[in-house]
Order: sequence, then C-alpha cells, then structure tokens
Amino acid sequence: MKFSLNGTELREAKIIIPGSKSESNRLLILSSLYKNLSLENLSNSDDTNYLFDAISKKKKIINIGHAGTAMRFLTSLLALKTETEIELRGSNRMHHRPIKILVESLKKIGASIQYLDKSGFPPLLIKTSKLKGKKISIESSISSQYISSLLLIAPRIEEGLEIELLGRETSLSYINMTLNLLKKIGVNIKSENNIIKVKELKKINPLKISIESDWSSASYYYSVVAMANIGYSLTLSSYRKDSIQGDSKVSEIYKSFGVKTVYKSDSIILKKVRKNITNISLDLSSSPDLAQTICVTCLGLKMKCNLFGLHTLKIKETDRLAALKNELSKFNLKVSISTDSISFSDTSDLKPGIEIKTYDDHRMAMSFACLAVKTNITICNPSVVTKSYNSFWSDFKKIGIISQ
Repeated sequence: MKFSLNGTELREAKIIIPGSKSESNRLLILSSLYKNLSLENLSNSDDTNYLFDAISKKKKIINIGHAGTAMRFLTSLLALKTETEIELRGSNRMHHRPIKILVESLKKIGASIQYLDKSGFPPLLIKTSKLKGKKISIESSISSQYISSLLLIAPRIEEGLEIELLGRETSLSYINMTLNLLKKIGVNIKSENNIIKVKELKKINPLKISIESDWSSASYYYSVVAMANIGYSLTLSSYRKDSIQGDSKVSEIYKSFGVKTVYKSDSIILKKVRKNITNISLDLSSSPDLAQTICVTCLGLKMKCNLFGLHTLKIKETDRLAALKNELSKFNLKVSISTDSISFSDTSDLKPGIEIKTYDDHRMAMSFACLAVKTNITICNPSVVTKSYNSFWSDFKKIGIISQ
C-alpha cells in the first residue's frame, strides 16, 4: 500500500498512544501470579492480546503466533503453575527462534519441558512440575527476555531464585524494567555486580498499576518530527519523565536530529528546533529496537549512520540487520552490516514509490512509513503493525500521512 502526505505539510496533532507492550506483558504475568494486582491502560497489541488469551483461557495447545515475548514469558509461567500437559507453539518463524538457554535454566530448578521438534527450539511440551529455587547461571548476551522470564516467576518459586548473569549483558534496560516492576509490587530484590537475588513472596497487598504509553511507538513520531520543517510540533500522551522503559532514551538520541522534548504532566511535546548534524554513531545495546527507526531517519535526512550493539536483531521477528540492508539498499545506499552493527554513508536517493518489504516485522513497516514525510513510499503488508501498535495507521492519518 502506498503512503504519502495529504498535501504539502504535516498537521500538528495530539496522539494518544496505547500502553507499553513491554510493561503490559510483564505485568500480565505478575497479575496471573498475584490476583489482587489490577492493571490499567494495557497495550492493545497482538502480542499482548495473545498473552492475555493464553493466560485467561485454559487450553491444552497454545499458539502465540509471532509473539516472541509471549513465548519466553509463558514458558516460565507454565513451568511454574500448569496443572496439566500443555503444548506451547508459535508461527514458523517462532519455531526457528532459539529458546534452549531459558528451557535448560528452568530444568535446573525442576521444570519438566520437552522439545516437540528440533532440540533447542519451540514448539514445547510443558508438564506439571515443582520448581525450587537455587542459584543458576545464565548467558546474558543472547536475549534479555530469558532473564526477565525467570525473574517474573522468581518470587513465586519456593525459596526464591538467585541468577548469575554470564557474559556481556544485552538490552539491560529491559531487565531493569522487570526489576522495577517487581519492586513496585513489593518483591525483595538484591542486585550486585552480575548477581540478582529474588526472595520468595507468596502474596501482595492490593495494588492498581496504570501502564505508561509505549516509548518504542513514540519513536516513529520522533522520526517524523526530525524530518519535518523547523517549527513543526506534535503532542504525545501519556508519558512520564521518570519512565522505566529503556526506549525512553529516544528523547535524548533525537536531540542530535534537532528534536526537542517538552515534558508536561502526562504528555510530551516534540518540536523541530534546528537543522540536523551530518552523521551519527550510537551504541544501541541497551535499546536495539530503536535501530530501524534511527536508520530510516538518517536515510530521510541524508546523514551518515553507524549503529552498533545490535547482535540481538538477528533473532527477532526477522533478521533485522539483513532486512535493513536489503531495504535501505533500494535507495542507492551502500550498506554494511556485521553480526552486531550497521552503517552507511553515501547520499540516498529518495525517489518516490519504492516498495518496502516488511518480512512479517512490525518495526520494518512503521519505521519506513516515516519516509512519507519526504516521499511517496509503498509498504508491503501494512497490517503487520498490529503486532505492537494497532492504531498506527489511523494515528498517522491524523498528522496527514494517508494511504492511496
């Protein structure tokens, strides 16, 4: 489907972005373990809906589609509390995303889990078991979701859990988000160097948590404002200056693109205040989900770009580094990728109508859609955005970007 500006200028608007997918999914797991925890402003994403459905309905076969977070979090949750055998399945891509590190860690504390096809990958058969806390060591350079998955069930494991993180920690902000939410409900946690100790907590006091809007979703509007004329502004809600979401660092990163963030009581105003620099180099190891958005912003502004710390992108919905190289190259860029980096420096050719493949990846669709500020752009399979942001296209229409 082709997207472009409806007219020559962007419209100023107020966009209400749904609750954070990352916070929602963590809190859904905790609310299933502590029944007097209630939640407001849950994400309406496909991933969260899959997880909610899996938790609320008793099924012997659970299929979570492309929802990677749901796969990792449910593996631990079901190992802890299932009262029957359950098959945990996903899409074909999900069955090629590794899960061995998490499964083997759970087995060490008593879980009964079998691989139904290829060893180390879903689908899984999870049986009734009794988990008992002990010290476990886990490789932390592959995926932070393995660690968050274990941490979320740790307070309901007999005697709690002690986790030693081995190697370079990746996406540390997401681990910190998990720890923050655990502390918010009253869990006793001690974290020192590479050791995290979580004490058992059988019950909590009644608590209601309102989930902040999703900063990853906000990143696309930062990209739009960065590519807009000086003076353009946009309001997003509801956001907090003291956010626990790692992708909130987008507000700092986009200062380099001339975007100023003004914090209000429950919203932010994005303003394009100056012209841009000519190149950017960033370590995104703590927030790799911003990589696609930043690459496209650099493309639209004809900037040199060097991003590193991206080793986790190869095991996402698609191999995001390879996908980025494929699609960016369509704009006559010479793109270089390694196992954990991407860079390009040649001037881009923003000719209209270039067709962007999305590889069943929501972030490919949303990041490249921002180019509609500069040129007509065709996005294949635009409905893929529902994985994280159901109202994305209707919200983009409010600022003047429409489908043709």
